[in-house]
Amino acid sequence: MNSSLTYRALRARQSGSHQVITFAAKAQDIKRFADIDHAGRSEDGSLKGFQRPQIASHIKDIRHYLSHHDSVLPNPIVIAFTKGVRVKELEDPFVELEIDAAQVPGFVVDGQQRLNALYGLPEKEFEVFVSALVCESYNELRRQFILINNTRPLPKALIYELLPSVSNLPQHLSSRAFAASLTEKLNFTDSSLKGLIYQHTNPTGVIRDTAIQKVIMTSVDNGALREISMTPDATERAFEVISDYYGAVQRTFQDDWKDHTPKTSRLIHGAGIRAMGYVMDLLWERNSARTKSEFLDGLECLVGHTAWTSGTWKFGDNEIVPWNAIQNVDKQINGLAHYLVNVVRRSEKRATARR
Repeated sequence: MNSSLTYRALRARQSGSHQVITFAAKAQDIKRFADIDHAGRSEDGSLKGFQRPQIASHIKDIRHYLSHHDSVLPNPIVIAFTKGVRVKELEDPFVELEIDAAQVPGFVVDGQQRLNALYGLPEKEFEVFVSALVCESYNELRRQFILINNTRPLPKALIYELLPSVSNLPQHLSSRAFAASLTEKLNFTDSSLKGLIYQHTNPTGVIRDTAIQKVIMTSVDNGALREISMTPDATERAFEVISDYYGAVQRTFQDDWKDHTPKTSRLIHGAGIRAMGYVMDLLWERNSARTKSEFLDGLECLVGHTAWTSGTWKFGDNEIVPWNAIQNVDKQINGLAHYLVNVVRRSEKRATARR
């Protein structure tokens, strides 16, 4: 079989650094030159791929529709190439696109469910439109994947997990990149939170990645990580602080942490993780806590004053909240954080008075 596939295509003038080309191709030929690179982790914990998992029910529905003789599929499949393609100039705006299918050089950026549906109909000669994007590098391909899919129902966990490997993103995404990078490091290297954080590539984790990311972002804005985030070794130093602190939290509340889920303990629930982040910032500022042992000393005053797995929280004279009624909403997170911080502050005042 000839490994080279040639298409007469139409080129749109959009970006000076990319080529955007549209052509029609048979689904079975697309399978020869494009891969669906699912997101996952290598043995050393590094991120590979970018696509979300297949959705079997969605594919089945599309395949059922496409099996009819009068079906149409006007939406294009978006495929990015970083190699293996040659563009020959024809009469503007037409070009000739030659693809070396032997390299399988393309990656599906958008339309994987439609393609998988078509792959299950090998007997059907069905052409689809392909929008080809010629990228300079694989990281640029990932950037385009994020930008193209960010306004669609793509899992936010996957978007956040891809952020550390991508640069030149809009401010609302790049501002989260530091927190996403640090969360990834905490989850896949030797830390007190290793393997415990739920991410797209670690579905067995019990602590939501967004909760850890918000702890980090809040601390960077006005807490323990504020000055650290501006140093050359910010990630390493911040990693040590977060790992030491939550290691101390685990030690202090062993019975409320070990073998629990967010449903059985509000300590590892998003609300508890975020509320305890405010305690970390307080101990850093008021107690000058910098190590795990110093965090342990600061947390000791909370023992006997929490209701992580049973009992009730008393947030005010008239506000009694059952332990399992705490929800991951700002009002209750702030109420829980206010209560915990006040317990620590009152302990400090009593300690000062005894001196």
